Amino acid sequence: MIEPHAPAPPGAPPPWGVQGQARLPVRPGVGRFLVLAGVFVCAACGLVYELELVALASYLIGDSVTQASVVLSVMVFAMGVGSLAAKRLRPRAAAGFGAVEAALALVGGCSAMGLYAVFAWTGAWGGLWADGPRCLLVAFSLAIGLLIGAEVPLLMELIQRIRRQDPGGAVADLFAADYVGALVGGLAFPFLLLPLLGQLTGALLTGTVNAVAGGALVLGLFRGDLTRRARWTLVVANVVVLGLLASAAMLVDDFERAARHALYGTDVRVALRTGVQEVVLTGGTRGRPLRLFLDGRLRVSGRDEHRYHEALVHPAMNGPHARVLILGGGDGLAAREVLRHSGVRRVDIVEPDADVVRLARHDAALSALNRHVYDDSRVHEVTADVFSRLREVRSTYDVVVSDLPDPDLTASTKLYSQEFYGLARRVLAPGGRLVVHAGPLADRHRAFWTVDATIRAAGLFTRPYRVGGRDPGFAAGPDRGAGGTAGSGDARGSGGSGGAAGDWGFILASRTPAPLRLDISCPRLRTLTQAALTADARAAYRSRFLRPLPPSTLVHPRYTD
Repeated sequence: MIEPHAPAPPGAPPPWGVQGQARLPVRPGVGRFLVLAGVFVCAACGLVYELELVALASYLIGDSVTQASVVLSVMVFAMGVGSLAAKRLRPRAAAGFGAVEAALALVGGCSAMGLYAVFAWTGAWGGLWADGPRCLLVAFSLAIGLLIGAEVPLLMELIQRIRRQDPGGAVADLFAADYVGALVGGLAFPFLLLPLLGQLTGALLTGTVNAVAGGALVLGLFRGDLTRRARWTLVVANVVVLGLLASAAMLVDDFERAARHALYGTDVRVALRTGVQEVVLTGGTRGRPLRLFLDGRLRVSGRDEHRYHEALVHPAMNGPHARVLILGGGDGLAAREVLRHSGVRRVDIVEPDADVVRLARHDAALSALNRHVYDDSRVHEVTADVFSRLREVRSTYDVVVSDLPDPDLTASTKLYSQEFYGLARRVLAPGGRLVVHAGPLADRHRAFWTVDATIRAAGLFTRPYRVGGRDPGFAAGPDRGAGGTAGSGDARGSGGSGGAAGDWGFILASRTPAPLRLDISCPRLRTLTQAALTADARAAYRSRFLRPLPPSTLVHPRYTD
């Protein structure tokens, strides 16, 4: 039972512990429902902010496990701090909650644009600025967590202001609405906001909903608890926040174009967000080299892609090669090299993104670079997850070409696991060969030799080799490691080599030992020779680890440098 106290001075809210029933414009039952509805909406918005930070950081910075861990741990810590800090606001719970929601709507709604802006305009500068996106990610996680943590004590006070009840029952009602709202927000982000609106507009819309819900709850339901000055302050604050969010939403297309130009240069020809990744094509006209970017990482450079694809394909074609399976390689460039060999009867390409294949078929510059391989009746393309498709394959192949992203990216580690290579071994015909792009040897030495150890653990014999001469600042082929983003001029190589020419590492594998040689009937190549291949294989062998490395598996990935 609450003991009676002297009334508070006129115009001042009563201190904590003596507040009576709020002066509501509706019945207490309706008011309680509206508070719980506000909890539901705010919880949904909070989880969308959280998922948006994880998704955007994984896209911009890479390594989704690390980014998710950073965001979640910092945010949960900040929520605890925010809950403690909100104790000082409980005597003025209505005004405090209104201020918290306005701030949360602004910070959370603009977080995606802020993170993308810092990545686009400072990420290519190097030095101290290179850590700008990571620092801002932590700052946004901390700020959003503090504000979300402050919501719960204030909402608890507001729901008790409507009708005093057992604290345990009030907490149960509050958390039930909070968890259901989190469920709805968690499902709305990947299935509604992201595919329909994208990350930038989706975050801005979420901030708008957050501001409207918080402002309506306080100014509509608890306006009697606010002084005249507090009411006008909250009205002005929410109008300013909504105006800023609306302005940002109107400018989001121009902002995205400007950021894309900062990342890729001014000759962007194609930019689209598929269901798998962002695809950008630049150059390919007026003598400018074609460049294909996937999720901000340079996949193909017309200046040096021939070095990569010749080294990837031709050593594996020494022997029977009537049937070839290409894992990845939707750009058609690996298939181009395969079809240069006589005796090829069928080439199957497994590519997870149908839009990449569509570009490789119909974009004039890219289809010219791959020599229109998709018009060849021997080429058959399947859009599917590479791992899942390999599990379903029942036929065998003379050559399997693994043209996949670098193993240091979390999303691709399963494609460099012992289980994956076991599946690849199963589809190899007697005498068949598997060739694997294993990332740059010089820049990711341990990761390269971990790939070698993993392939050997799957029961295959290996012949590692490397090919140097990657143009400074370019990473042709699927090098998509940390730092492998494009600057405003030329793209930076994924190896972080600081502008020095890099290399590509490959591993040729087979059921029985196979020589690392070019086929005697191999067509004339632009750069690769038998002498260079032998010398580069010796150089790679000399860099091996003297002690054995453990293999990488699905449950224990080991690709860290």
